[in-house]
Amino acid sequence: MATLTLETARRLATDALIRCGTAAPAADSTARALVGAEADGLKGHGLSRVAPYAAQVRAGKVVGDAEVRIAQPRPGLLAVDAGHGFAYPALDAALDALPGMARAQGIAAAGIRRSHHCGAAGRPVEALAEQGCVALLFANTPAAMAPWGGNRAVFGTNPLAFACPLPGRAPIVVDLALSKVARANIVGAAKRGEAIPEGWALDAEGRPTTDAAAALNGTMVPLGDAKGTALALMVEVLAAGLVGARYAAEASSFLDAAGDPPGTGQFLIALDAGALSEDAPERFAVLAAAIEDQDGARLPGGRRLALRARAAADGLSVPDALVAEIEAL
Repeated sequence: MATLTLETARRLATDALIRCGTAAPAADSTARALVGAEADGLKGHGLSRVAPYAAQVRAGKVVGDAEVRIAQPRPGLLAVDAGHGFAYPALDAALDALPGMARAQGIAAAGIRRSHHCGAAGRPVEALAEQGCVALLFANTPAAMAPWGGNRAVFGTNPLAFACPLPGRAPIVVDLALSKVARANIVGAAKRGEAIPEGWALDAEGRPTTDAAAALNGTMVPLGDAKGTALALMVEVLAAGLVGARYAAEASSFLDAAGDPPGTGQFLIALDAGALSEDAPERFAVLAAAIEDQDGARLPGGRRLALRARAAADGLSVPDALVAEIEAL
């Protein structure tokens, strides 16, 4: 295992993406997101994505020098066109504008179209919460889940994320995919040649499977059964139908360089935390304390924050083979 400082890891990823045809600002934005996810222990959204991202730029599936375009069709709405580039520069543009809009009018939203994999969905909402907003993010992803009772993938794993500020400490962050487990867990198992637990996925015939490769050719089991697919439908409407992005079943894979750009979407909502009640953040803290006062209970994200602090202090442990793979790009 190699130990990399966060800055070394960012430079490693940035340089690799630039060598493969990504414009420097987009490469920097993308590398910061990937290394941030790696530091938070979300390795499926971390440095393992550099090689497939680079391959997609080289193939033209991701436009390496895409120009993010922003329009404001209504006072509280941003329409962001990612231009079939990486999602992270488009998300950065939305994050730059939304807090000020939310402070001015209480609520603001941004819809991003012609986008790509948004990585760890909790990171954008955490950034908004750090600026005094209650925030929601919805993202659709390429088809991986069938509607409840069906056998053909119509929905992605469709992550949603939520964050709210707490006085004097890190925000509460909720980040979850709507499949029983994140698809990245199965991708990782397939790469390692490992089996997956039963109950995670179905094969192409709709049968439960522990074979990771068969799972990737089949469908994911939804979180909460029928409730999970109902939520996935909601995300498809908000992150694709509403913003002019492709539905999951119309999108190509985030994982390989085959086909045209995925063209998926994201939808962010930011609310000024004090707009309806000036003491709302203090009230959030009361609820947080009621949870943390119980032995064995914790707020969502506690493990992530601990791993982030450890990575900042001690660096990232990265497999030598992964470092060599990135350096060879």
